[in-house]
Amino acid sequence: MLQSIKSWARQIKQDVVAVYFAARDPRTPWFARMLALLVAAYALSPIDLIPDFIPVLGYLDDLLIVPLGLLAVIRLLPPDVLLEARMQATALLARPRSRAAAVCFVVVWLIGGAWLIHLALTQAWL
Repeated sequence: MLQSIKSWARQIKQDVVAVYFAARDPRTPWFARMLALLVAAYALSPIDLIPDFIPVLGYLDDLLIVPLGLLAVIRLLPPDVLLEARMQATALLARPRSRAAAVCFVVVWLIGGAWLIHLALTQAWL
């Protein structure tokens, strides 16, 4: 059962990315494009309609809104657009992720933050 839940979650993640790619395709009808952008933005946003710390309801919105929104968008998309978007999503998600690159980005942000703090303290902005 745990394996099927993991598979379902992976498919949801892939479909969110595919919906994002489909929304950017000019062959996608405008209504499907708008709905796709809303669903992808909601799924990828760290801000939820109902915060996760609220018991049951916090996770229930994630378990209902995103899959139902994906289902609606997928039904509105032309089949060829959906197929191409899923192929793009699969290729993107199959790309290896570099921990070294992530560390470099974090270091750059930390250096930038430290520089801003130093600048603020030396200029007496605070």
